[in-house]
Amino acid sequence: MNYLKLLIFILPSIIFSQESLEGTILTQTENNETIGLPGANVYWLDTSIGSITDLDGTFSIPYRIEYTQLVVSYVGYDTDTLTINNSENIRHVLRASNNLKEVTVNTRKKSSSVSYISAENITNVSSDELLKAACCNLSESFETNPSIDVNFADAVSGARQIRMLGLTSPYILITTENIPAIRGASQTYGLSFIPGTWVESIQITKGAGSVTNGFESIAGQINTELRKPSTDDKLFVNLYGATNDRFELNTHLNTQVSDKWSTGLYLHGNVRNKEHDENNDTFLDMPTGEQINVMNRWQYTNAEKGFVSFLNFRYLDDAKQAGQLDSDHDSPGDGGGGHGTTRQAVPDLWRSEIDTRRYDVSAKLGYVNPNIPYQTAGLQFAFSEHEQASYFGLNTYDISHRSIYSNFVYNSIISDSRHKVKTGVSYTHDDYEEFVNSEVYSRTENSVGGFFEYAYDNLGSLNLTAGIRLDHHNLLGTFVTPRLHVRYTPWGKSAFRASVGRGKRSANIFAENQSLFATARTINILDSGGEIYGLDPEIAWNYGVSYLQGFDLFGRKADITLDFYRTDFQDQVVVDWENRKEIRFYNLKGESYANSFQVEFHINVLERLDVRSAYKYYDIQTDYISGRLEKPLTARHRVFGNVAYETEVQPNGSQWKFDATYNWLGEQRFPKTSDNPLPYQLPEYSPTVGTLNAQITNVLTPNFEIYFGGENILDVTQENPIIASQDPFGPNFDTTFVYGPIFGSMYYAGLRYKLN
Repeated sequence: MNYLKLLIFILPSIIFSQESLEGTILTQTENNETIGLPGANVYWLDTSIGSITDLDGTFSIPYRIEYTQLVVSYVGYDTDTLTINNSENIRHVLRASNNLKEVTVNTRKKSSSVSYISAENITNVSSDELLKAACCNLSESFETNPSIDVNFADAVSGARQIRMLGLTSPYILITTENIPAIRGASQTYGLSFIPGTWVESIQITKGAGSVTNGFESIAGQINTELRKPSTDDKLFVNLYGATNDRFELNTHLNTQVSDKWSTGLYLHGNVRNKEHDENNDTFLDMPTGEQINVMNRWQYTNAEKGFVSFLNFRYLDDAKQAGQLDSDHDSPGDGGGGHGTTRQAVPDLWRSEIDTRRYDVSAKLGYVNPNIPYQTAGLQFAFSEHEQASYFGLNTYDISHRSIYSNFVYNSIISDSRHKVKTGVSYTHDDYEEFVNSEVYSRTENSVGGFFEYAYDNLGSLNLTAGIRLDHHNLLGTFVTPRLHVRYTPWGKSAFRASVGRGKRSANIFAENQSLFATARTINILDSGGEIYGLDPEIAWNYGVSYLQGFDLFGRKADITLDFYRTDFQDQVVVDWENRKEIRFYNLKGESYANSFQVEFHINVLERLDVRSAYKYYDIQTDYISGRLEKPLTARHRVFGNVAYETEVQPNGSQWKFDATYNWLGEQRFPKTSDNPLPYQLPEYSPTVGTLNAQITNVLTPNFEIYFGGENILDVTQENPIIASQDPFGPNFDTTFVYGPIFGSMYYAGLRYKLN
């Protein structure tokens, strides 16, 4: 035993006492001074043993007597190979290359791609991908992406609900240029408030997000990058019209004010003023209404001093009218669709109005040290005021939400560029006032936190991002949020990823579940000991693994991705629809989890023909009062397919583009209806659903193109999406049993014009 202890003590010394070669790599300045060159690559020829120089150009690398050829390289410099005869310190000056020549690389950029090198599992969606569909707003921007599921929340409001990893949007951190955007009062309709033409790109991160963006992310993050005035077209116009009588106009006007200032005016308007009832249930298949959305965006860039900043001002006015056919929304007694209006005491028809006004101001200031480029700092600030006045039949729901968000981030490195650090502080203020029928709910939330994130990248097979943040919240208390992402490349064109992270959030039970008001159900909050509506905050851990492999198949490029993620809730606000007479909110008493498995395959079949397919499986279970049940109206099995083809660009810039997407959803569990009267009972599971969308774009010139397409081309519709539609004020009325399209085929056409 003593010999064993001695061996354990001596062994580390033996391992770490191997001989090493140390030295300094230098570069010559314009004044003929020699200074250390940080970030240069130093490695032994024909081996995988290497190092990177520190800030002062120094390095240390393992040495053996058989190592004789040391390679030193740096971008923009001549690569040198040094002959080494011993382990004595070396000093070497690397010369800037005078033989750099222009290189033209022709490649076809993928409109949607997953990074091979980032530690996080990120899908990048470019503006080219967004143009494959009509993409009138952000909620309609995910039709060609298999990672996001899109469905209607109910059969009245027209609101689209998205899911990631089987969880709805409140569990997804949705940001605009990394500023939280869709949260609180805007959870249900906020995705429709961001026009698709304003979007430059989207980054979809599965699993726990970065600690720099806050503690609320559980399933992942969706970040939207907006178009920049300095790079966007001087003039852009998009006109859109559809057979469902929806018409839109988008206009961008960008001006270079000076050599450092640019500004853009972004205008969006849409209208639908004709009523449709294709299934003859006396209710509108989609709401009528109009939206005015205006944003003024300023950009300041000073490359010499390292400053870049953005300042945004936005105003939104959105009005929706829904309900029974031939409803007179401007009749005396309902206020004519204005904000904060009174409702009819004894209505003749079931009607609904949702009027929203929103003001946003946001600012970003970024600084890059011109002399030390790896030192950067960023400051973000956002203010929003959201006012919604709405009623659904006899139910009233008004919400006022004022929010302030600020975040400061500092980036640097430790020792060399392989070790990056990010740290900062953030502050969030939310003031809510809600009117739910005769009840008033008010609260103020304040949180302040600090975060630290470390990223390691050996410029090879391994990189990781580890972060932690500490927050103090006036209602949620003081808590720690850890997150970790790791990527490892075992062989070429591969990436194995693993992640784990914790999220915490306060549930806005009314704003997030507004479809409940379009039912005859009563609201029942069963717990009273928590700080928010009497309920506790939601806490969950997310774990995930992913494997990406690229390869050649029959001489064509292809890749396959396998994902598995699990979300375990420690605390959750359970939304229970299993009693037909009420919707119940209560704290989780048992287990709740969501398992998500996805396999995605992509192949470039021909030079300009791409095929993507995916299969997704969900297992989402929650312990309700009535027992453990799978999440209602969530398909266990999903199949996705997309085919995209482009013709060769002609000398005059003309081109044709074709795109088709098919989505198949397996059966979905209905909430319990066995207690309903026999005419209003539904089977335990819904039928399967398959939908097909397609679009054709004719690029006539680099500045002008026309497009036309169709949604739900197979004309699949759900029969009787509204329970007891003939008795909307009766005890069985419910509009939330939606599992597929409510209306049939829809065709559209439009044009895009841009002036560079």
